[in-house]
Amino acid sequence: MTESDKSAAGATPQAEPATAGPGSQSHASASSTSSVSGSGNATGTASGDAAAAGSPGATPSALEALARAQAEAIEFRDLYLRAKADTENIRRRGQDDVAKAHKFAVEGFAESLLPVRDSLEMTLANATASPESLKEGVDATLRLLVSAFERARVTELNPVGQKFDPNRHQAISMVPVASTNPPVAANHVVAVLQKGYLINDRVLRPAMVTVAQG
Repeated sequence: MTESDKSAAGATPQAEPATAGPGSQSHASASSTSSVSGSGNATGTASGDAAAAGSPGATPSALEALARAQAEAIEFRDLYLRAKADTENIRRRGQDDVAKAHKFAVEGFAESLLPVRDSLEMTLANATASPESLKEGVDATLRLLVSAFERARVTELNPVGQKFDPNRHQAISMVPVASTNPPVAANHVVAVLQKGYLINDRVLRPAMVTVAQG
């Protein structure tokens, strides 16, 4: 064997570099993706925890708002019940006042008529009174009656010579203007057969009159 053959035989063959197959590349990619995904999840969880820790608690705030609303509702209900009770009391007092007004509407007028009756009874009780005394008693009674009418705001209608007013006068008859004495203009009152009366400017009884016809 020659020297060149020995050198060739003693030389150690060098190992060829390993070539990565498709399976190896897929495993490496999966590992890399898992690492990135895990890192992302960790980052998102940390951000969410930080946001939750930074914002105020939702439940205590809602409970406080509910408590305030309930307190206001109780206050408003109490105010409503008080207002309702006050309104009912006012309504009842108003009804009582109206009922009393209807029941005792003529109380003042009736009280003012009592002296008139007393005067008439005293006059009739005096059996020995002279005609002059009777006349004086009647005059006094009439004055009492007129005073009672004035306090009740009852005024008489005596429209002699005034223009005929169908709202206050009731024509009983008509006479020619030429026959009136003293002369009265046409459509004016010639004579009053029965006086009329007003109460607070409202006709209580129209005056019965005779009217001149021209």
